[in-house]
Amino acid sequence: MIKGSERANILLPNNSKLGIKDTLYLPESRRNLLSFKDVCAHGYHTETIDEDKKEYLYIISYMSGQKLVLEKLHVFSSGIYYTIMKSIVTNIMIHQNCFDLKIFMLWHD
Repeated sequence: MIKGSERANILLPNNSKLGIKDTLYLPESRRNLLSFKDVCAHGYHTETIDEDKKEYLYIISYMSGQKLVLEKLHVFSSGIYYTIMKSIVTNIMIHQNCFDLKIFMLWHD
């Protein structure tokens, strides 16, 4: 059962970062799904490649007219591509630095 919906920031194995709007939170789920729409929304492209009789999905970007392969995803026999995603955690702390409640200092690391 879906418990919520929020923005998620993820990191793929080769350090490609994606900020995805409206991700669904399912606490019981052991896997995450990433749509082509989310990949393309960040200016990346996808293409499938056969290497040594194995299929892969490439997430690519173009820089100065050159194609860069950012991520190489393997495929299950079912045809579903897979990779490891990590969530990017951001911590923010607000500290009141004086007695005036209208003034505060924001910092993060």
